[in-house]
Amino acid sequence: MKKSIRNAFGILLMSSLVFATVSCDDKDDPKTEQPDNGNGSDFKVDVNKFEGTISKGTVTLDAKNEYQLTGKLVIANGAKLVIPAGTKIVGTGGTSSYIAVAQGGKIEINGTQTNPVVLTGKDKTPGNWGGLVICGKAPINKGTTATSEVADLTYGGTEVADNSGSIKYLRIEYAGALFSADKEFNGLSLFGVGNGTTIEYVQLHNGSDDGIEFFGGTVNTKYIVSSNNEDDQFDWTEGWNGKNEFWYGKERADMGNRGIEADNNSSNNVATPIANPTIKNVTLIGRGATGEEPDAMKLRQGTYATIDNVVLSNWGTGFNVEHDATIAAIGTGKLKVTNVKFENVATKAKGKNSAGSAVDVSAVFTEKADATGAGNGTAAPSWTQGWTVGL
Repeated sequence: MKKSIRNAFGILLMSSLVFATVSCDDKDDPKTEQPDNGNGSDFKVDVNKFEGTISKGTVTLDAKNEYQLTGKLVIANGAKLVIPAGTKIVGTGGTSSYIAVAQGGKIEINGTQTNPVVLTGKDKTPGNWGGLVICGKAPINKGTTATSEVADLTYGGTEVADNSGSIKYLRIEYAGALFSADKEFNGLSLFGVGNGTTIEYVQLHNGSDDGIEFFGGTVNTKYIVSSNNEDDQFDWTEGWNGKNEFWYGKERADMGNRGIEADNNSSNNVATPIANPTIKNVTLIGRGATGEEPDAMKLRQGTYATIDNVVLSNWGTGFNVEHDATIAAIGTGKLKVTNVKFENVATKAKGKNSAGSAVDVSAVFTEKADATGAGNGTAAPSWTQGWTVGL
């Protein structure tokens, strides 16, 4: 009897060891991570072919792996992608490789100051991959809903506090893959994203289009760096209303358009909700009075804005204001930029109405010689240390 029990125990022990060995081998295989069924997802992550649709549950990546984004990755309604500190995802497929969060989906990026999450391109050239696209259910003025110009997802709605997740300490590099002459990815594209979403400590670097663009919505941001992008560093349109603090924008020495390009609606300048963000503590550094319209801020097509504590350095024009609906907001408190410090700016302000006639728009700003901008004048502010590059 004791011998039988001993033999049975030995067989059981050997079987356990074999199972443990197989389990460890599967876990250590860098090619494919099995789905975490405990989180309700059946999505299989292949680090060498990271693409597809996360249709349900939560998928959590492993920072020990480098993920090759070979195609589009969509986080669908009800699904969630969690990216821990130190994770690196490398886009390899131009317009076919991007990450998109659909309405009802969520992304959670948990970088830290010393260990940010990095989304980058394989070849380290602008436009090497698509970028990050988030579509929410907050109001826009293009219609009740619309289809995103990239990723072809629905965005917009009536949920001001819609929550698409949380992003902290993220660097997006070499994004902006080109679809056509007038359709291109940005580093971070926010379509109708609600103010339940957290976006803090994000750098958009070396992109081929805009660094960050807001298409309506109500999302707020803090501590945003947009640097060396080939078009605008910051861009908004379609009725975006958000509260923002600490923006630092810097153009490349040989390329770049505007620090901020701000629109309400190109088809209907008075469409509601009217774009009306509040932004405090902004530094925009240009590349001089050369190139295509070197404006620190282009305010047009009916946008409102309240912007305070601004440093503008090395631009052809500080404020370029266009169209009747935009100009009408000057002096009413709906469009104002206060406490501005100019450094090497050839023309502080210029404007023209919808008919193309020159208009005095100098009342759009007030000056302050000791404005600090994003925190340290034209120098990189202390809050950029440890997680940004190229400043």
